[in-house]
Amino acid sequence: MKKSTFEIKRMDCSAEEQMIRMKLSEITGISRLDFNLAARKLEVYHLDNMEQIKAAISELNLKDSYIGSVDSLDHNPVQKDERKERKLLWLVLLINAFFFGLEIITGFISNSMGLVADSLDMLADALVYGLSLWAVGGSIMRKKNIAKVSGYLQLILAVLGFFEVIRRFMGYGETPVFSTMITISLLALMGNAASLIILRRTNSDDAHIKASQLFTSNDVIINIGVILAGILVYVTSSRIPDLIVGTVVFAIVIRGAFSIMKLAK
Repeated sequence: MKKSTFEIKRMDCSAEEQMIRMKLSEITGISRLDFNLAARKLEVYHLDNMEQIKAAISELNLKDSYIGSVDSLDHNPVQKDERKERKLLWLVLLINAFFFGLEIITGFISNSMGLVADSLDMLADALVYGLSLWAVGGSIMRKKNIAKVSGYLQLILAVLGFFEVIRRFMGYGETPVFSTMITISLLALMGNAASLIILRRTNSDDAHIKASQLFTSNDVIINIGVILAGILVYVTSSRIPDLIVGTVVFAIVIRGAFSIMKLAK
């Protein structure tokens, strides 16, 4: 039995962890996966199938690098309460789905592309957690089909968002309501914090691990970005800060869409 260590720079939160778990679930000979999201490290306990594992992780385009392998006797699978894990995944899925609906509605009402883009990032996480739930006990083909549809849906929505940003850069649309941007993003920030705490109940209760995950998560950074854009909209009376944040987040969502579609290969 080998213990192989990977650094995965884009493994910012538990959504990426779930994607990696799904991708590696197809490979036989893997006994255990140990994730350290705070350090962006993954330890894989496996038999002699290194190249297959490397290729599977690399396909997700999460900026991974192989650190090395050592012989290991400590390879016993971590026993998990699957019913509890499914319950926690459902809770996080519902949180992300709720904030997707809240942000996309208030985003259009307040003319904020930053909120609309962040809503799609919430949708992306909800799709990943949904995939994790629906793939359990199902066939590999079903998992791949769901991943493909989810990825294309996310990609189409993000591309449409890009076109809307371009339209607004050309002078169409009104200046966003900065107070709505800030208020809703603060609520989404609390929702992401709650999701991270819920998910880590299955692995670690260490306060410093939770804090590290919270402050290094892309989702939280995006929330803070929208809040700052709202402040700049207020200060400058311009839509430009909102459109810049929206553009960046749509790019992140598109990258995530391609990662989800990699699960279908």
